[in-house]
Amino acid sequence: MGGIYDEMRLALHAIWTRRWLALGVAWGVCLVGWLVVSQIPSRYDSHARVMVQMQSVLPASVDNPAPSQQNSVDTIRQTLVSAVNLEKVVRGTDLANTVASDRDVADRVASLAQNIKVTAQQDNLFEITTTASSPKLARTITQKLIDIFIEQNLAGDRSSNGQSLAFLDKQLAQLQDKLQDAETKRADFQNRYLGSMPGTGSVADRIGAARTQMAQIDADLGAAQSGVAAVAGQMAGVAPTLPGTAGGAAGPARARVIAIQGQLADARARGYTDAHPDVIALKSQLAAATAAARGEPVSGGAAGTPNPFYQSLQSMQAEKQSQVAALRIRKSQLQSDLDQLNSKLAGDPQVAAEQGDIDRQYQVTKDAYAQLLAQRQQIALRGQAQSQTDQVKFSVIDPPTTPHTPTAPNRMLLLSGVLVAGIAGGIGAAFALGQLRQTFATTTRLERATGMPVIGAIGEVVTRAQSEKRARGMKMFAGGLAALGAAYVLLLGVEVLQRGMAA
Repeated sequence: MGGIYDEMRLALHAIWTRRWLALGVAWGVCLVGWLVVSQIPSRYDSHARVMVQMQSVLPASVDNPAPSQQNSVDTIRQTLVSAVNLEKVVRGTDLANTVASDRDVADRVASLAQNIKVTAQQDNLFEITTTASSPKLARTITQKLIDIFIEQNLAGDRSSNGQSLAFLDKQLAQLQDKLQDAETKRADFQNRYLGSMPGTGSVADRIGAARTQMAQIDADLGAAQSGVAAVAGQMAGVAPTLPGTAGGAAGPARARVIAIQGQLADARARGYTDAHPDVIALKSQLAAATAAARGEPVSGGAAGTPNPFYQSLQSMQAEKQSQVAALRIRKSQLQSDLDQLNSKLAGDPQVAAEQGDIDRQYQVTKDAYAQLLAQRQQIALRGQAQSQTDQVKFSVIDPPTTPHTPTAPNRMLLLSGVLVAGIAGGIGAAFALGQLRQTFATTTRLERATGMPVIGAIGEVVTRAQSEKRARGMKMFAGGLAALGAAYVLLLGVEVLQRGMAA
């Protein structure tokens, strides 16, 4: 422990004997360091908090899906600090006074891109931080960015919608011309080849539809001919007249027979067979009514009256025959159209391929026109909605701040650090020189270095003149040290004054 104490005393003695060297080094380090610190430009940060809300009065669709909130904010963050916006900031603030060419503008834009940060705090809330060389410039840049974004929000989407509508109108006009040409070719082909053929679609589809209709007509014609034969068979078994006298009237029993025969004729006309319950019941009633009519006296002569059942069968026969005639005419006409189309196809085998190509081109053009027209209507509706509402609502939560103190550098701390480094450098220089030029301050150190015993030591005798000289030297040293401290305090005061003037 005593050895350490002695070493410390020796080190302090070596430093003290070289105190002027230490003071000179301290002054040199402090002057250089303070000069470097003074040349570091001040950086001021201006902060602003804004909120972005995506709004739309239109529902989302497949071609216009609703963007997610995070994607919308990311897009805004990227466009806010785009090169175009930053160039507008340079030309619209005090930075315009520092540029003289396009290259200077590009340099300022690159510098701003590094000094502007957009940090998301929530999904739709983020902070804009601008770093500049003065508080006023930092605040002006931040405010200019906000103003530019609001201006773009008001005019950007409307201009984009106008350009989209103009482009779509041009495309619609071209498609409309193509659609009219396709319709003309389609109508001309139908007039030349298809005529009155039933159905729609290609030639093969129309031929298939005509043959299907022919088969249906054949079935209907067979059913109508069967109906004529059935009515003729019924007429063969019914008397044209009923027995009675000329000018006389039939009795109640005969009138009932006539009514039941009419009901039976209607049932058979509906297709009821003899096994049908209604037909069986009518036959039973007819047998009873016929038996009662035989015993009923007849007034007048021997002439008979017309049988209404027979007349009804005649009417049904005429109707069935007219149906048969109409079906035969329709079949003949349809067969004629089929023969005519088949003859045209035989003469020109490329007709089917031509008609398929024309229909395909017409349908593709029609679908494209309908799709483009729907998109045009949707964009027009979106433009009308945006003219009355803002798609992006940009709210300034905290306006840009005016910083009162620089963010960097911390000059007070740097000035203090330079002072400490200067003092430490001076002490280190004195100590290092003492180690290089060692002296023997005590007899013990001399004995240890030489290995020989020291007989005695002679003390220093200081005269009065030397004492006064040393006193003057101490005052000068103290003055130099005090001047160093005063310079430090003065620099701190200048820094405080500059901060006040900048604010």
